Order: sequence, then C-alpha cells, then structure tokens
Amino acid sequence: MTWRLGLVAGEPSGDLIAARVLTGLSQRDTGLRAEGIGGPNLSAQGMDVWHPMHALTVFGYVDALKRLPSLFRIYHDVKSRWLREPPKLFLGVDAPDFNFRLEHRLKRVGIPTVHFVSPSIWAWRYGRIRHIRESVSHMLVLFPFEEAIYRKEGIPVTYVGHPLADAIPISPDRVSARRRLGLSETARVIAILPGSRSSEVRLLAPRFLQAAQRMQQRDPSLHFIVPMVNQDRKLEFEAALALSPVKHLQILLSSTQTGVQTDPVAWVALEACDAALVASGTATLETALFKRPMVISYAVSPMIRRVMGWKSGQQRPYLPWVGLPNILLNDFVVPELIQEDATPEKLASAMWELFDNPSRCEQMQNRFTEMHHTLKRDTPSRVAQALEQIVHDGG
Repeated sequence: MTWRLGLVAGEPSGDLIAARVLTGLSQRDTGLRAEGIGGPNLSAQGMDVWHPMHALTVFGYVDALKRLPSLFRIYHDVKSRWLREPPKLFLGVDAPDFNFRLEHRLKRVGIPTVHFVSPSIWAWRYGRIRHIRESVSHMLVLFPFEEAIYRKEGIPVTYVGHPLADAIPISPDRVSARRRLGLSETARVIAILPGSRSSEVRLLAPRFLQAAQRMQQRDPSLHFIVPMVNQDRKLEFEAALALSPVKHLQILLSSTQTGVQTDPVAWVALEACDAALVASGTATLETALFKRPMVISYAVSPMIRRVMGWKSGQQRPYLPWVGLPNILLNDFVVPELIQEDATPEKLASAMWELFDNPSRCEQMQNRFTEMHHTLKRDTPSRVAQALEQIVHDGG
C-alpha cells in the first residue's frame, strides 16, 4: 500500500535528520512516498523535492522582509497541492514560522500534523503555545524538560532525544583531530566560534579576537582555530582579524558547500581544542557534547535588541541562562558573558580561568557526559516510530 508523507525541512540540520528518519520509515514500509521541501540529503533518499530548502532560509528580520514575496509563493504552492491531494501525514521539521502556519491550515482539514523541534517557548514568547495547540497534532521534542511543558498544555508530545547526541561520539578523539589539522598533541589550543550569521561575526569576532590577543600576551604559544561555515563568513572574519591580528590562528572552512552533508568543520575544531570561546546557540551544545570546557558569549545591536523586545513582549528570557548546556543542566555550569559583559577583558579572564582551574573543567566535563547520555536516544528511530504510531492510530 502506497502512502504519502508531506514534509518540510528548512535547514541543513533538518534535512539531515529528516533523511535519516525517511530511511528508517522506508525500510519498514516500501510503499512510503515523501514530497515537499528539503535539501540534498532528502533528495538522495528519493523524496520528491518541490522546492529546495534554501528557499526558506532567512538571516534576521531584514532578510525575512525582503524574502516575504517568495516565501508566500512557496507557502501557497505547497498548501494548495496538499489541500488538493491530502497526504496521510505532514511532518514539519523546525522552520516554525513557515511550518506552524502551514500546519494550522492542514490540521483544519483533518490532516495529522507532526512538528519536530519545538521553538524555545520556555525562553521567549510562551504565548505561542496557543497557536501551537491549534496547529500541531503531535509535537516531537529534543529536550526532556520540554515534554512536561506540552503535556501540561494538553498537546500530545514525545521526547525523541537530540540528533547531535547520536552523531557526536561520547569519547572524542583529540589526537586524531589534531593530526588532521597538523597541530601538535602538546599544544594548548583554543577554538573560537563567533557564530554563523553575518551579524554575529560582525559583532562578536572583534571582541573574541581582542580577547585572544590578551590571552596570547600571557602565553605567546597559544594556538587558535576558527571554523567558518562559508566563504562569506570567512571574509568577514578576516576583515576583523586584519584589525586585531592574532598569531598562530588557523581558519577552517567548510568544504561541504554542495551535495550530501558530512561532519561540520566546527566539529573538527571542537574535537581538536582544549577549550572554546563560543557564541550562544547550537554551537554551545555541540561544544558540550564534545566535552570541551567553554565560555559562552553573545551580543546583538541596540536596534535588534529593541526589535526582539517588541516582538516577544519581554526584555530578557524567562530563564536565568542563555546557553543550552546551562539550560539543560539547570545550573550555571558554563560562564556566560552577554551584551555589556562581553568585553575582551572579561572574555580573556574567563577563558584563562579555565586553564587555571582544572578541577572546575573536570567537573564541567563530567556534567557534559551525563547530559550526553540523557540526550542520546537514537533520534531518527524514535521519530520514525512515533510517525508510524500516529499513522496507525489515524492521527
């Protein structure tokens, strides 16, 4: 029996995990046919890709406004197709602004809608839960604490673990990673991750580089490795580096610009380093899963801060932490230097304290290992099982 799965994945990470889910579903049911929006990994699994995933990718509020006409055209196209020929099930992977709108419309006509990756309602705009309840038949969440939130709100939910915890080894191989980068096994190496967006690199790279200069004044032999997601970010970082030069600094550029995704270049840097200075975001979770001590930092421009406050109706997150490791561990395990506190002096001091306090680093790494085991749940299999059960139960 052939059945159709509607699917929208709008990010490379979503394309990769959705492709693995599709592999598991196809092995169990050879009659499955997937269609919708995705990337090279989903296409390689035989999905009928109506629109490429990069068509949904936006960077910040200004870019979103520029892309509105094309986003509406894509939205109306996929919505119309699925209303004419309803799929057995719809799976939206992340991309909440696009997917919740689509899910709301599909659910109204009786199509079961499953959403994978909850937005961070526990930090910003909890009021979105009402729209989620109206749009989503079943929520699949990455973090254990999210399950209780959705159950309390009467929304069917399943905790499926985090795909990064499956992909990153429990015991990283620092020696092998350093060999790949031509680094000495005995060198003291710091990874610098200033973000993947232009605005992040523009605001954070100068601070991170000036902090690196201060650290190198204390130890001139320090090595720095900086992964860059693409050539544009690399050029922006090099512009900041020209103004704040740092010795023994190696920029790593992703070689996966096209085709099926392999391990991100940031993972090589994190596996090779002793410690990391990281922009708040998913990279902090990756750093924790690689068991590397870190300092988390972030800053936005005054204008973006006002826009965020206006859009969310709040001036700061509900939680006392911004870094994912601290949120998951419910504790200030990792130092956080945000906005006005993100000065080169404070960043350098916090990083140096990691080297001066090996017992604190060991405690941090032990907590990261516990967290890794909690999140490691064979996520693709759990998602596939949840979808099968929903189809079996009729939504």
